[in-house]
Amino acid sequence: LSLSPLFLILHRKPLGFQDLGSHLESLLSEGEPIEDSKDQPVEGRLGPQPVVLDHTSGFEGLLFVDDDLLGVIGHSNFSSIRATTCVYKGKWAYEVLISSQGLMQIGWCTLNCRFNQEEGVGDTPDSYAYDGNRVRKWNVTTTNYGKSWAAGDIVSCLIDLDEGTITFCLNGQSLGTAFTDIKTGPGVAYFPAISLSFKESVAFNFGSRPLRYPFSCYLPLQNPPASELTKAHKLLGYIKNVLCTAIDVQVPTGSVLVQKDCSLWRLHGEPTILITLAHIFNHFAPLMCKVYLVEDVLMNFLLGILEGGGSVDEHPLIQQLMDLFWLLMEDYEVNECLKQLMMSLLRAYRFSPIIPDLGFQIHYLRLTTAILHHEKSRKYLLNNRSTFDVLRSVVFFYIKTPLRVKEAGLEELIPTTWWPTHFDKEGKDEREPKDESADERLRRRAYERGCQRLKKRIEVVEELQVQILRLLLNNKDKSTGEASRYIFLNKFRKFLQENASNRGQHPTALCPPEYMVCFLHRLITAVRTCWDEGNRKNPGSVRSEDDLASKANIIIDPAEIQSTSMDDLDEDEESGAAQRPFGAAAMGGALARPSWLSSPTLGRANRFLSTAAVSLMTPRRPLSQPEKVKVRTLTVEQRTEEDIEGSHGNDGLLLGRPHEEPEQPVADKSLLEIVDGIVMMYNLSVHQQLGKMVVVADDVHEYAVALKDTDEKIARCPARRADILEELQKSQKVFSEKLNHLSRRLAWINATIYSKEKMLDVYWLLCVCIRTIEHADNTSSLFAFAPEFYLNVAMNAYSALKNYFSPANSMDELPGYEETLAKLAAILAKHFADPRIVGTDIKDSLMQALASYVCYPQSLRAVERIPEEHFCIYSGDDSPAVRPWAQTNWILVRLWRGCGFGYRYTRLPHLLKTKPEDANLPSLQKPCPSLLLQRHMAELLSMDKDMAASFLNSVLNQLNWAFSEFIGMIQEIQQAAERPERNFVDTRQLKVCATCFDLSVSLLRVLEMTVTLVPEIFLDWSRPSAELLLRRLAQLLNQVLNRVTAEKNLFDRVVNLRLPGLESVDHYPILVAVTGILVRILGVEPSSSSAGAATSTARPVRKHFSLHAYTDYISEEEKHKVELMLTFLTEESKQAAASTPTCEEDLCPICYAHSISAVFKPCSHKSCKACINQHLMNNKDCFFCKATITGVEDYSKPATS
Repeated sequence: LSLSPLFLILHRKPLGFQDLGSHLESLLSEGEPIEDSKDQPVEGRLGPQPVVLDHTSGFEGLLFVDDDLLGVIGHSNFSSIRATTCVYKGKWAYEVLISSQGLMQIGWCTLNCRFNQEEGVGDTPDSYAYDGNRVRKWNVTTTNYGKSWAAGDIVSCLIDLDEGTITFCLNGQSLGTAFTDIKTGPGVAYFPAISLSFKESVAFNFGSRPLRYPFSCYLPLQNPPASELTKAHKLLGYIKNVLCTAIDVQVPTGSVLVQKDCSLWRLHGEPTILITLAHIFNHFAPLMCKVYLVEDVLMNFLLGILEGGGSVDEHPLIQQLMDLFWLLMEDYEVNECLKQLMMSLLRAYRFSPIIPDLGFQIHYLRLTTAILHHEKSRKYLLNNRSTFDVLRSVVFFYIKTPLRVKEAGLEELIPTTWWPTHFDKEGKDEREPKDESADERLRRRAYERGCQRLKKRIEVVEELQVQILRLLLNNKDKSTGEASRYIFLNKFRKFLQENASNRGQHPTALCPPEYMVCFLHRLITAVRTCWDEGNRKNPGSVRSEDDLASKANIIIDPAEIQSTSMDDLDEDEESGAAQRPFGAAAMGGALARPSWLSSPTLGRANRFLSTAAVSLMTPRRPLSQPEKVKVRTLTVEQRTEEDIEGSHGNDGLLLGRPHEEPEQPVADKSLLEIVDGIVMMYNLSVHQQLGKMVVVADDVHEYAVALKDTDEKIARCPARRADILEELQKSQKVFSEKLNHLSRRLAWINATIYSKEKMLDVYWLLCVCIRTIEHADNTSSLFAFAPEFYLNVAMNAYSALKNYFSPANSMDELPGYEETLAKLAAILAKHFADPRIVGTDIKDSLMQALASYVCYPQSLRAVERIPEEHFCIYSGDDSPAVRPWAQTNWILVRLWRGCGFGYRYTRLPHLLKTKPEDANLPSLQKPCPSLLLQRHMAELLSMDKDMAASFLNSVLNQLNWAFSEFIGMIQEIQQAAERPERNFVDTRQLKVCATCFDLSVSLLRVLEMTVTLVPEIFLDWSRPSAELLLRRLAQLLNQVLNRVTAEKNLFDRVVNLRLPGLESVDHYPILVAVTGILVRILGVEPSSSSAGAATSTARPVRKHFSLHAYTDYISEEEKHKVELMLTFLTEESKQAAASTPTCEEDLCPICYAHSISAVFKPCSHKSCKACINQHLMNNKDCFFCKATITGVEDYSKPATS
C-alpha cells in the first residue's frame, strides 16, 4: 500500500503498456463528480460561466476591452463597465489588478444603476466603491477609507450578502468593513463594476485564474475547474515519480527500480520511461492549455524546482522538461502552454508586493530566465505576437517603486533615516557641511549603509533582467532557424514604431515611461556587454564606449537621392504625415514628405532608414537593381539576419559609404541598430520621466527646510507660550514622520533610477550622441538628413546629468567629463546657427541649451575653449526672421552680467525678501561674465563695420518694438484695473507683458555692453552709420526715461499695483540699464568743477526712486560717475537753451528736431539726413508720397536776397 502508483504500474504483472492508458483513465476518474452535478447552478449567483466584462451593454463611455474580456482601459472622461454575472446571496470575492494608480472607483452595483461621463460606481444609491487614488469610499456621499494604491497592487472586493457588508483588501490586507446594511432582498443582485478615468487600466480576475489572495468562506465568482485541477495534480505526481525513478539493469536478478534525485534526470534515458511519460502526457498535455491549471499546477511546480537557490544553470531539469514538452506534446499544445505560462509569470512578477529581499521578483525572474534558456521555447515566445512582444516583455525589466514604505519592509532595511540639515544662503544643501555634529555623522553613515544594502538587493534583480536580455540578444543560436537577436530586433523596431507613431493619438497603447526607464538601462548594459564580448574575440576592436559611438555615418549622396524619382518613393501626403514617427524628423526637413525618407541614418553603420520608420516603406514599384538607393521592401517582422547584418558585398539595407569614412567593417550592425533604438527611447519618454522622479528629492529638501525652521522657532519660543509650543511640536512631529517616509522612498529611487551606474549609462548615451553628431557633421549637406532626436538627446542627457542625478554622484567624477563638456559646447555653438538645420523646434532647443550653458561657470569655461571659427553667436544677429533673436540677446546679456552698471545682482533687489526659488535655475545663477567672449565680440564689431551697423540696427529695432509693446500692454492692464466692476486680468497677458519688459532690459544691457566694448561705433563719426545710430539711441533712451521717470505716471501706477506675474517690472532694472549706457557713452572724466554737483545730487532725484537707496547694488564709484554725468548734462542743457532757435519752416517735417539737410530723388521731398537714413534702412519708399527713392542729395537753404 505504501508503494507509489507509478511503481505499481510498472510492476503489476497484468499491467502492460497496452493497458496503461485505460489504467490511467481509471485512476483519474476516481473521485470525479457525476456528470450532471458539474454544471449545476450555484445558489446565490446568476449569470454565465466564465465570468467576463459585459462589453455589449451596461457600460457608459469609451473603453478598450482586452481580447479575454477581463482587461479594460478608460478612453473617455469617466467610463463604467460591469461584469456579466451577479450575486444575491452568500459570500463572494473578485480581484482587480491595478495597472495604473489614477482615478478609479471599484466595487459593486445593481442592474438599476445608470452611469454617465460624470457619475460612476459609488455615485448612485445602489452602488458601492473604493477609490485608492483619493483614499475614499463612495456611496452617493464619500468618506475617508483605506490606503492609497499604486500600480502593481491587487484590490480584493468582498461582499457578504448574508450580513449585508462590503469589504475591500489591498494586497491581501483588509482595509476594514467599508459598508454595512447594504440593500438586500428580492430583486436585488450585485454585479462587480468599475468606473475609471482616461488612460487608467486594470485587469479583473473573477476566478478564471487562482485568486492571488483567497479568503476563507468567500467564493470566487467563477468556479475553479475542480475536476481538472485534481487530474492535473495527480498527473504531475505521476510525472514526478517517473523523474525520480531509474531502472537498474546491472542487478544479477534482473532489472529493478531505484529511487534517484529528480534534478539529475535526463531526457535521453530508458525507452520504457519515455513511453510511460508519453501515456501520462496524453492526459496531461490537454490540461496544460488552460490558464488556471498552468498557473496553479505547472508554474508552481517549476518554481519549486528553483527554490533551492543557486544559479539557473545549476537546475538543468527545467531544460529537460522543456525538451520533454516539445517531444511529447502537440505543437499547438506546447505553444498554448508556453504562452499561458509566460503570461502567468508576467502577471505574477508585475503584481507581486515588494518585500525587503525582493524575493518574489527574484523567484519569478529566475524561472523566466530558465525557460528562456531553452532555445526552442525562447524562439517560439519571441515569434509569438500576442505573448512576448516587447511592450509586454518590458514588464520583466521594471522594478516598481513602493508607495507604502512600511509594507515594502524599508523600515527594517533602512532603520536609520537621514536628510540634509545644512543649507547655504541659496537654499542648496552643502555636500560636506563643516559643522556636522557627531550624531548627524553617525545617522548619515547608518543611512548610507542601509542604502547600500538596498542597492545590493536591487542589483540582484537587475542582473537577472540583464541575463534575460542577453538571452534575447543571442545571435549564435542558429540551430533552429533565425537567431534570437534578429527576431528580437524586429520586435524592438515594431515596439519603437508603435510608441513613436501613436504618441498623441492612442496614449493607452504606449509603454509607460517608468517601464521605459528601466528597460533603457538594462538594454544599455546588455548591448555593451554583448559588444565587448564580441570584441574580445576580435582583438583589433575597441571597447563599447569608444566603438559604438564612432560608427555613425550618413551614406546618402544627394545626387543618389535625386537619381531616384520622387514619384516612385512618394506616399500620399496625408498618410505620410499621419504615419511619420514622432521624433524621427530630419533636421534639414527637406525630404519631409515621403515618410520613410524623413529620417536617414540613425547613427548606425550604413543605414538610411529610421529605426521607427522602416515598416512604413511602401514604394509603388520595386526599384530597379542598378539604382544606388537599394531599398528592401520588408515589413518589420520579416527581416532576416542577412538583411540586418549584410552579406556578399551588400552592406545591410543600403549600399555605399561616405568617401571620408575608412573601410572598416562593423561586426555587429544589429547592436548598432539597437543603440539607435535606445537613443530614440530616451527621446520618447525616458528624459521626461527622469525629471518627474526628482520630485521626491525636492520634497525631502522642502520638508527638511521646514523642519529646521520649526526647530529654530521651538528654540526661540518663550516658556510662557505653551500653546504655541504645542502647535510647533505637532508640526515638528508631522515633518519628521514625513521625512522618515520620504528619505526611505528616496533611497529606493536613488538605487533604481539615480545611482552611479545609471548616471554612467546616461553619460555613455551622451557620448554616443556627441560622436554621432560629429561624424554626421562631416558629411556636409547630408547633415540635414540626420534625425533631430540625436541633438535632442545630447542636450537632454547633459541636462539630466546636471540637474537630476543625486548630488552624491558628481559630474566631475565622470571619465573624460571636461572633454565631453567641451565637445557638447562646440556642437551647440556651431549648430545653433547652422543653415542645414531648419526645424524651428530644434533650433529653439539649441539656442536655449546654449543660453543655459553660458549661465554656469564650468560650462562657460567649456564654451570659451571652443575654436573661434566655430563660435558664431554674433554673426547673423541682423536677421531676426532667421534667428530667434530674443535668446541670442539673452546669451549676450549673460556674458555681460557682472560687468554692467549696477548689474551684479542674482535676483532683483525688491524680490530678495521673497522665498528663494529653485537655486538650479539658469536665470538665478551668480554672475559669471566671460571677458574672453566679450573681447571676441569687440574684435568682431570693430573689424566688420557693416555687420556692426546691421547688428545695432537690429537691436535698436527690437528694443523699440519690445518697449512699445510693453507700454501698450500696461495701458490695457491699467484700464482694466481701474474699472469699478470686478475684473480679472488675463495671466497670459501679464506674462507677455513681463516678457516684453525683461526683453527691453536685456536689449538695453546689450547696448550698454556694445557702448562699453566698442564705443567708436557710436562716437567715431568717420563711420557713416555712427551719427544715425547715436541719434536713434538717444531717441530710445529719451522714450524710456520719459515713460519710466515721471512720478505717478502709467508705469509708476502699474508697478505699485504689484500684480502677480509682473514681479520683475520695477524701476531699478530699467533705469540702471539706461544710466549705464549714458555713463559709458558720455564718458565724463572727474574734474574740479564737479564737486558742487555731487552735493546737489546727493539728495534723491525722485521721491520714490533713488540710486542712494541701493547701497548693496551700486558702488560709490558708480554713484560718482552718475553725479558727473548729471553735472555735464545740466551744463549742456543750459547752453542749448541759450542758443538761437531755428525757424520752424527750416525744421525737418519728420522729427522737428533738426534742420532740413537732404532732398529725395526723384520726388524732391526734404528731411534731415538722420531721418532719411534711418527710414532707408528699412524702407526704400518716400516717407511722404511712397515713390521709390533712387537717391538722396545734400540740401542747403538758398541765401535770401
